[in-house]
Amino acid sequence: MGRVVMYASVSVDGFVADENDQPGPLFDWLTSGDVPLDDSGVLKVSQTSYDHTRPYWDQIGVTIAGRHVFDMTDGWDGKPPGGVEHVVVVTHRPMPEGWDPGAPFHFVDGVEAAVAKAQELAGDRVVEVAAGDVGGQVLAAGLVDEVRMDVVPVVLGSGKRFFGSVDAQHLLEDPDVVLRGNRVLHLRYRVRR
Repeated sequence: MGRVVMYASVSVDGFVADENDQPGPLFDWLTSGDVPLDDSGVLKVSQTSYDHTRPYWDQIGVTIAGRHVFDMTDGWDGKPPGGVEHVVVVTHRPMPEGWDPGAPFHFVDGVEAAVAKAQELAGDRVVEVAAGDVGGQVLAAGLVDEVRMDVVPVVLGSGKRFFGSVDAQHLLEDPDVVLRGNRVLHLRYRVRR
């Protein structure tokens, strides 16, 4: 089975969005360079960021997100973001009325069931868990193998926390990746078991 990776861009003070669920400048690093990160023509990063981010993105088979993010993005119009094959949505509610049941989105109740479904779908590819409340729940359940952060030089002051409402201590190994790109510091930690 593939690794379970909790991932997001994050402010220096630990937030993935402001109080209104807006990322503000957290994604500025994705347009701060001259190397195209994808085929959109919009995302351009430094060579260092490209060399770190593109291979990781290419390994992702499934993304796990919460229902709140799904609703905010209108379900990405039924197409998983970033070329990912499937999205597992953690929710206690049924799929939205009128939703195409053939779209590669899977609505699952609970984080343990979400990780199991995602690993089944991903095979040996990475299962990415969006940071925030759902990511924090997956970490607290002991199901995260690795934490990846793109730390952006901004202090948001308040908002949605990277680890959500985690209220217990979790030890990580020393960072095995520390890379400086334009307007971002890429970090990777393995979760201590």
